[in-house]
This record gives sequence, C-alpha cells and structure tokens, in this order.
Amino acid sequence: MTPQELSQKARQLVAEGAVLLDVRTPQEFQQGHPDAARNIPVQELPQRLKEVGPPGTRVVVYCAAGGRSAVAAQLLRSNGFPDVFDLRSVNNW
Repeated sequence: MTPQELSQKARQLVAEGAVLLDVRTPQEFQQGHPDAARNIPVQELPQRLKEVGPPGTRVVVYCAAGGRSAVAAQLLRSNGFPDVFDLRSVNNW
C-alpha cells in the first residue's frame, strides 16, 4: 500500500470506531500526534492491554517508522485483538 492508501484506510477505520494507538514514547507523542490517538509505549503495552479496549476491539497502530508498530500489532493479535491495522509511521496519517 502507498502512504496515501495507508492513510485513507486508517482514517476510515478510526471513523468507524477503531482505536488509534500510538506506541511511541510519551516524549515523541507530545511532539505531535493525531487528535484521536491514545499513547501506550510498546514496552508498556503487555501490562496495559485493558486500556486498548476489550478483546476484539479494532485497532490502528503506528509509531515513528514502523518497527515498534509491527511489534505492537503482533502482540495485540496474540492477545485477542485479531483486527489490527498497522499504519506503520505517524507520517502516514
């Protein structure tokens, strides 16, 4: 998918109720993020899964470049969140 296609898909999912999850550090999050985003750093995600929502919640996840979002997407899928869309970079929003 092109960055534009990623953006369109992510925005559509969030408009339909998916959680927008930023897995960057709080410092990175403070430097700028989409309005709807929740910040849970990837290293804290295993302990904070309940903050994402109940299992089955649709999630759009991103980080700075795509590495951490890939890790987070796999973690979410293995913990009862089958519908995860990896936007990769916040720049794709």
